[in-house]
Amino acid sequence: VQLVESGGGLVQARGSLRVSCAASGSIFRINDMAWHRQAPGKQRDLVAIITNGGDTNYADSVKGRFTISRDNDKNTVTLEMNSLKPEDTAVYYCSALMVARDRPGSSRYWGQGTQVTVSS
Repeated sequence: VQLVESGGGLVQARGSLRVSCAASGSIFRINDMAWHRQAPGKQRDLVAIITNGGDTNYADSVKGRFTISRDNDKNTVTLEMNSLKPEDTAVYYCSALMVARDRPGSSRYWGQGTQVTVSS
């Protein structure tokens, strides 16, 4: 089971960017999917999370600017980021709480991360 992110890059402040993540492998079920970010010298923080039923929750710092969505048929999760600020600069990681076919119970899997840089 693996998660592969795409998107990210360099954008000017007040611009928009999209990051996507696709889960693949021997997946039995995906529960929640989420995006996290980690700026240099800081801890990794939750940005947004979406359940398999579509319920969402956001960090206060991104509410009203970021939108998380998922496609359960394609096992993908996307984060649309608008009105970006320099403080949004970080490595963005996707994660998913999944049950794999070849192991019992659920585990949280992580992508490799993608850089988002917002210039002022």
